[in-house]
This record gives sequence, C-alpha cells and structure tokens, in this order.
Amino acid sequence: MRPEVALPILIPLFCGALSLVFWRSHLSQRVIAVLGTFALLLTSIWLLYSVWQSGILVMQMGNWAAPFGISLVADLLSAIMVLLTGLMGFCIAVYSLATTGRSHERFGYYPLMHLLLAGVAGSFLTGDIFNLYVWFEVMLIASFALLVLGGERSQMEGAIKYVTLNLLSSAIFLTAIGLLYGLVGTLNMADIALKLGQVEETGLVDVLAVMFMIAFGIKAAAFPLFFWLPASYHTPPVAVSALFAGLLTKVGVYALYRVFTLIFNQSPEFTHSLLLWAAAFTMITGVLGAAAQFEFRRILSFHIVSQIGYMIMGLALYTPLAIIGGVFYITHHIIVKTNLFLISGVAHRLLGTYDLKKLGGLYKERPFLAFLFLVPALSLAGLPPLSGFFAKFIIIRAAIEVEAWVITAVALLVGLLTLYSMIKIWAEAFWKATPEGADLSVLRGEKPDRQLVFMYLPIILLALCTLFIGLNGQPIYELAQTSAAQLLDPKMYIEAVLGVQP
Repeated sequence: MRPEVALPILIPLFCGALSLVFWRSHLSQRVIAVLGTFALLLTSIWLLYSVWQSGILVMQMGNWAAPFGISLVADLLSAIMVLLTGLMGFCIAVYSLATTGRSHERFGYYPLMHLLLAGVAGSFLTGDIFNLYVWFEVMLIASFALLVLGGERSQMEGAIKYVTLNLLSSAIFLTAIGLLYGLVGTLNMADIALKLGQVEETGLVDVLAVMFMIAFGIKAAAFPLFFWLPASYHTPPVAVSALFAGLLTKVGVYALYRVFTLIFNQSPEFTHSLLLWAAAFTMITGVLGAAAQFEFRRILSFHIVSQIGYMIMGLALYTPLAIIGGVFYITHHIIVKTNLFLISGVAHRLLGTYDLKKLGGLYKERPFLAFLFLVPALSLAGLPPLSGFFAKFIIIRAAIEVEAWVITAVALLVGLLTLYSMIKIWAEAFWKATPEGADLSVLRGEKPDRQLVFMYLPIILLALCTLFIGLNGQPIYELAQTSAAQLLDPKMYIEAVLGVQP
C-alpha cells in the first residue's frame, strides 16, 4: 500500500469538501486553501522522492488486481507533474489572498480551485484510460465555473469558446475510448499497450491514434484548434488565469506523451510525423499571434500556444534526447508562464489595466518588480543562463542530431519572436514613462497596499525556481533523463502495473 500515490488526489478533494462546510466563513476557506495546497506540495515531494528511490509505484484501488480494477500509477513523469501541480497550487492559493474578492469567494472560488487541482492530479496519476476521461471532465467543470466567476460579458464570451471546443475534444476522446475498448477489451493503459501490439487491423489502430491526437491536441491548445485559449485565458481574475496557464494545457501535453509512448508506438513514422507538423504550426501561429497583441495577458496566452509547440516537438522527434528536452521544457514552462501571469496581475494592481499602451513607469517606480519580470521573460525567450535556454538547447540539439532542419529553423525563429514580444512588454510596461492621468499614489507607495506582499511572495518563489534550474540544472536534467528512459521503455510501466513481462 503506497498512500503517497493517492494522497495528491485525496487532499484537494478533502479540502474542497471542507471549504464547502465552511461556506460562510471566508477566513476559514482561505486558511484551508493555503494549508491544503501546502500539504499537497509536501505530499508531491514525498511522491517524487519515493518514485526516484523505488521506481514506478502502483496502487490498485479497492484491492482489485489490474486490469480489472482502477490503477493509480506514478512513474517519474507523473510524479514530476504532480509536484509542479502542488507548487502551482500553493503559489496560487497565497496569491489569491490578495486578489480574490469576496464576491468570487461567495460563489465557490476555493472549492472550485481544489476540485481543479484534484482533476489535474488525477489525470497525471490514473492508469486507466476511461478514468483519464473522467478526470478531464472534472477539470472541465471546475475550470468552466472558475472562468465565468464574476459573470462579465468578456468572461462569458471566452467561456463559451472554451467549453465548446473542450466538449468537442471530450466527445472525440470518449468515442476513441469506446472504439479502443471494442478492439482490445480493456481500459487499463498497461493492458491496452500489451494487447494492442497483437491487433492485426493496423489501419484501425492508426485511426484511433489520430483520434486521440486530435482530442489531446485540443486540450493542449495545439494547431489548428487552439484559438479557444487566447480567447478565454485573459478574461477571468488573474489568479485563475495563472492557474490555467500553468497547468491545464500541460495535462493535454502529458496525455500525448503518455499515450504516444505507451500505447500508440507501433508506427511512429506515421503518428510522430503528424505530431512534428502540428508542433511547427503551433509554434508559428502562437508566436505570430503574440506579436500582434498589446494586452499583457493576451500576449502571454498566445505564447502558451507557441511554447506548447516545443513540448510536442520533443515528443514528435521521439529520441531519448528529445524526450529529455520535452520533459525539461514542460517543467521550465509551467513555472515561468505561471509567474508571468502573476506579474501581470501586480502591474494591473498598480496601474489598473492590462493594456500595454496604458502601462508604463514600472521600472522607475518598482525596480524590484522589473527584475522579477526579467527573470521569467528572458527565460521564456531562451536566454542563458536561465532555464528556458537549456530547455530549448536540448530540444534543438535533438532536432539537429536527426537532421530535422525545418523544425530546427522554426524553433530558432520562434525563439527570436518570443524575445521580441518580451521586449515589447518591457518597453511598454516597464521602460517608458508613466502615462498621463495614471494614479501614481499606489504605484509610488503613497497609499500602502499591504496585500501586495501576498502577490510578491509566490512571484519571488517561482523566480528562484527559474534561477535554480538555470544555474543548477543538473538535478532536473537527471530527472528528465530517467523519466525519458521510462517513457521509451514501456515494458517497465507494463510490468509495474500488471506484474507480468510483456
């Protein structure tokens, strides 16, 4: 019995239920949020340590042996993702103390946040393909409710686009699961991997692979069905935007890595060629969209799309170095992108807008905030010695090794255009003079805002994580290297879950 495998799911579910018990007490909900997410973070550290020491951990729910029961499986990739979920959850909980109003709390902000974290952790830990669908739906319900909190027109418009395409993804996913079950007669992912290799109808297997690719590609905001993301992520409260930016699309990326290394690995020359083209177009369309924007969070939202392309590129190249780069990139990006959204919230708090044309003077009046922005911004652009440089270097080197020159050129060009977007934010929000008519009393600290400390603390923590990965990336590289070895050798996963040699 390995409780650390189930606790990352049980803790947020328990905290969400406890928040409902204290529905009328805003203070109690805030305390539960901070303590609950901190407990999730500690548990996720325990899980990662256990997996590193003992190998792949499996927990059979209800003591039903696989493949008949529901399995929870923690390999290094899922343990890393759960750790990042705990870290982001804790940071958002602390940040929310200053940014979440009573009106949002009254409509269930904290229970929904816990439910979302449970859905994310469940998606990373499940070993059952149908339960992956269930956890996806848990995330969809919680994220949709968080998206419409406040009921503003822009939020409703973004939420409609968000939920429509995600429901399409869910329908395709569920259809693919039904067809897959009819083909192999099992829902356990390890058992599917074992039996799918014996199926003679390879054409049907390829069709199913494309269906899963489309379903998870929509969830990951990959080309061409990505436009729901920049249409919605800039509309909710900034803490919700940051939580979405860090975690939601990465669940889709994780699902792609899991399915296309474990289950659909019979004809990589077909599936991974499609993924490579999707990666290239995702990078290009995302970065061009960002270059055309002048709203802080919309720029960051389009950059989520472009950076997803790098992660898919690592999977598509399908070499050990490329998978290492993909895992490294996911780790770096979750931290950096969440932090940039949190910083945009501070800029909004100080000047009352996300419009770059109406921002300015932040470098002069708040130099520490300017430094905190430069750390994740330059990391996102891939400048040394920050984490983004090493993440991009590994993936691009992997592309060069297999002579994939087109995707290499695209990745380098997108890196330059990403730098352009970060320079644009710096020039408009930080470097230029404060716009006329702006309220300088808050910006200059003449009206002390004591809640700003709760906004700065998670930003500082995430900036330190970025600097640590950049200046001491060897531990992260070793984690990514071992994770890649597990992904590229599905026999390890199958034997851990089923207890049989494939």
